[in-house]
Amino acid sequence: MSRPEHISPPEIYYGDVEATKYTQNSRIQTIQTEMTLRALELLALPENAGPQFLLDIGCGSGLSGEIIEEEGHVWVGCDVAPSMLEVALDREVEGDLFLQDIGQGFGFRAGTFDGAISISVLQWLFNSDSSSHNPAQRLLRFFTTLHSSLKRPSRAVLQFYPESDDQVHLALSTAMRAGFGGGLVIDYPNSRKAKKFFLCLMVGGGGGGTNNKAAQEQIPKGLEMEDGKVRNEVKREKVQGRKRKGKEMEEKGGKDWILRKKELYRKRGKEDVPRDSKFTARKRKTRF
Repeated sequence: MSRPEHISPPEIYYGDVEATKYTQNSRIQTIQTEMTLRALELLALPENAGPQFLLDIGCGSGLSGEIIEEEGHVWVGCDVAPSMLEVALDREVEGDLFLQDIGQGFGFRAGTFDGAISISVLQWLFNSDSSSHNPAQRLLRFFTTLHSSLKRPSRAVLQFYPESDDQVHLALSTAMRAGFGGGLVIDYPNSRKAKKFFLCLMVGGGGGGTNNKAAQEQIPKGLEMEDGKVRNEVKREKVQGRKRKGKEMEEKGGKDWILRKKELYRKRGKEDVPRDSKFTARKRKTRF
């Protein structure tokens, strides 16, 4: 089966139909959940520090963002595919969304985010979708501006599917050139099916490239098979309708739920949002 990045650019490949299929696929939902949880684990966010402000690179329709929120954090997402972002808006995800080609770099203020994750996105940057695309230059812009966007110290964890060792080397060497420390984490390296690649990149506190001894010591170890089983081989239900960590979701259609959605619409600049009143969410009597 052809890799999606070989078929067409992401903004074309993930059109309306493909974006909806991707979001509704239960297998993709499960995989996305597992990889997002692993990325958050590798971020090693400080305990008892309250919600962290995270960047979800290539957020798509918000599947990873919902997991970030479930874990108690606030997030901003960016993606190059308008149809994916439209699905995210229809699903009323909580994160702010940006239409962004990551190969052109980010424009966020320096030190904005406490961390960043990316699931199954980086491999798209290795392709030239037009005559103006130079993968090496696009990777450098991506890593340089990402480095600037992160607080010190912090981490960025990027899960991706490289086609070759050359792609791994190019991504890692470019990240180090941009100022990151850290390295590559490979989960289940001896499993053809479960093997996963994560760039675990660090800003401050051990930065300075792969030759930095402190940075090397901080790189987490990849997961290994346990009795022939993958550690994170757990199937989760959809995030919607489940209890979120630290609080229960409001009953859909209830007053708290309606007030939260109205406030979300106002923040996004939607017009004609009804004002709040004592009649908000009041059930109408049945008329005969």
